[in-house]
Amino acid sequence: MDSAPKRMPIPRNGVDFRNKVVLAPMVRSGELPMRLLALKYGADLVWGPETVDQSMIGTTRRLNPHTQTIEFTRLSSRAAKTPDTSQRESVIYRIHPARESRRLIFQLGTASPARAVEAAKLVAGDVAGIDVNAGCPKPFSTAGGMGAALLSTPDKLCAILEALVKEVGSKYKIGISVKIRILDTAERTEALVRSLCQTGIVGLTVHCRTRPMRPRERAIRDQLRMIGQVCREAGVACLMNGDVVSREQAEELAQEYGVDGAMIATAAEANPSCFRRKHEGGLVHWRDLAEECLRTALEVENKFGNTKFILGSLIPGKEALRRMVSMARSYREVCKMFGLEEEIGGLAREVDAKIGIAYDKDEKSAVKTAKLKNESARAAGGDMVRKKPFPTDGMNVLAQRGTDTTRALAMEI
Repeated sequence: MDSAPKRMPIPRNGVDFRNKVVLAPMVRSGELPMRLLALKYGADLVWGPETVDQSMIGTTRRLNPHTQTIEFTRLSSRAAKTPDTSQRESVIYRIHPARESRRLIFQLGTASPARAVEAAKLVAGDVAGIDVNAGCPKPFSTAGGMGAALLSTPDKLCAILEALVKEVGSKYKIGISVKIRILDTAERTEALVRSLCQTGIVGLTVHCRTRPMRPRERAIRDQLRMIGQVCREAGVACLMNGDVVSREQAEELAQEYGVDGAMIATAAEANPSCFRRKHEGGLVHWRDLAEECLRTALEVENKFGNTKFILGSLIPGKEALRRMVSMARSYREVCKMFGLEEEIGGLAREVDAKIGIAYDKDEKSAVKTAKLKNESARAAGGDMVRKKPFPTDGMNVLAQRGTDTTRALAMEI
C-alpha cells in the first residue's frame, strides 16, 4: 500500500497553497484596491506588491478608524530630517484585516537574513504568510542583491528563508515561501529547488521565465514538471506563474504539469474578474470594474496616483476615458468623468481633503486644518500636497517601498 504524499505542516495562522489560483505580486498594481477586487471575483489568495525590508523597518503600525485598515507608516526622508508637526506620514503598506488578511501573502524584498526577520516581524501578525522575492529581474531589486540576484547566491537565499522560518514562521504560526525564476538549465534549477525545499518553507512559486526574459516573451514550461516533482517529494506546495490568463487555464495547466496551483499576473492586472469561472459569469466589463475600483479606492483612501495607475490598467487604451483619467487632478474629477458625482462625489471630496488634494488657497487652508485635526487621516494618504496644480503618475509611490519610480508599467515580480 502506497504511503500518503509527504506534506509540510501548515502553521495554525498560515494557508495551504494547494488547489489555489492566486493574484501574483505586482508593483503598483497589487495595492489594496486591486487585491480586494481579485478576492471578490474569486482569487483564492492574493500576494501584495514586493516591499523592501528597509522601507518597512522603522514604520509605525496603526489602525485607521475611518477605513478600518491597518497602515504601516513612516515620515518621508525629508520630514525626518526637518521635523514638522504638520508633516504627514507616508503609508508604506495597507491591509484590510476583515477582507483580506487571512488570504494575504506579504512579499518581501531582501538580501539579508537579519533585515528580513526584522521587517517580517512587523507585519507577520496581520498576514497569512511571508514570501521572499527571488524572481524580480529589474535593477531596482537586483542592484541591492535582492530579487533575481538571489538566484546567483543560493546560500544567502537559503539563509534568509531559514531565518524567516525559525524567527518568524515558528513564532507567528504562518508559512514562509519563496518565488523564483527558472535557471538556464534544468540541472541547475533542480539543484536550487532541492536546496530551497530543505529550508522549512511551505510553498514555492516558479515563474517560468529565466532572469533575462521579459513578460512579452513566451513562458517556458519545460522544467515545470520536474520542479513540481521535486517540491512534491519534499512536501512543499508548488505554484506556477507565467502566461496564465484564467482560472480554467490555471487548473488545466496545474493538472498537466503536476503542480498545485497557479498565479495570474498580467491578465488580472487588466481584468481581475479573470479569477471567476465562466459558468459563474466570466469576465466583467471593464467599465463596471473601473467604477468598482474607484469606489473601493475611496473606501480605503488609496493614494490618488496609485488609483489612477490601476484605472489606467483596467480601461482599454483606445478609450478616451483612459487619457481623461490620466490627466485628472483629484478623485472629484474622476467621479465626474465616470458620471458618479451624485452617487459618490461627496465621499470623493472627503477623501481629497484627507489625502491633501486642493487647488486654490481656500481649499488648501481647509485641507491643512482637516489634516491637523485628524492624525489617522493624515497617515492614510501620502505626500499629496504639491506646488504643481495636480499630482502626476510619477508620484513617489515606489520610492516609499525602496524601489525605482521611473517604471511606466507594473512589473510582474
